[in-house]
Amino acid sequence: MYHLQKATQVTSGTDDAATLRWLAQTYAYPPKPTSPPCLTRPYVRANFVSSIDGAVTHNGRSAELAGPGDHALFHVLRALADVVLVGARTATVEDYGQPAEYPVFAGDRRRAEQTPAPALALVSRTLAFPIGYPPLGNPDTVVFTCRDAPRENRQSLVDAGATLIDCGEDTVDLPIVLDRCAERGWHRVLCEGGPTLLGSLVTEDLVDEMCLTISPNLVSGDAGRIAHDRRPGVLRSMRAETILTDDDGFVFSRWVRSAPTTH
Repeated sequence: MYHLQKATQVTSGTDDAATLRWLAQTYAYPPKPTSPPCLTRPYVRANFVSSIDGAVTHNGRSAELAGPGDHALFHVLRALADVVLVGARTATVEDYGQPAEYPVFAGDRRRAEQTPAPALALVSRTLAFPIGYPPLGNPDTVVFTCRDAPRENRQSLVDAGATLIDCGEDTVDLPIVLDRCAERGWHRVLCEGGPTLLGSLVTEDLVDEMCLTISPNLVSGDAGRIAHDRRPGVLRSMRAETILTDDDGFVFSRWVRSAPTTH
């Protein structure tokens, strides 16, 4: 049986507070558990953009696929999160800075007992960051790595003031990463890439929600897809929760875990 699910259209790139709050309500995280066990696994939301034909970048950067409406939603999703989780290569290629406070949601974050802006958590097995990469010295940034990370790189980051947290021996163990997030009170996790990190999260069945922006462009070329992993592919069933469009032709879909099948 087919179901027609019409998309709700919103004005792209709006700074109207009412629209931004509507988006925040539409994309609200599930309530944080208030009963034991206190360190339940954080809720992992991923946010990505791709072209119609599945390209995750153009000219090597995802930013070239984005538009004003996508930028607005990007900031709303950050305003809801406790921490932005991103792979080191994506962070450096996309020139990530420290997440900033979004004034529209300042009061909401205070009432939710959140920090003014989400923390930044970088994931890196090799610790091969550019010298002087600005977020590393920020106290609101952590680097999740592993104990076998190159010693020289580790020492240079420590000297730069970086906070390193080991999550495994020879690779970064993502369930341990989420345990460390829970210990820090980061229950609302927003993963922004890259494809390798998302692929690992999918393979290990750690993605609770996928927010996918479809850019109204065909790209072709040799660009990759939003997720890849060297391990065999898996099927993780999701269901469409929300579908939005904007004036520029972008489609914003929100997918959540399907309910477990009962027999």
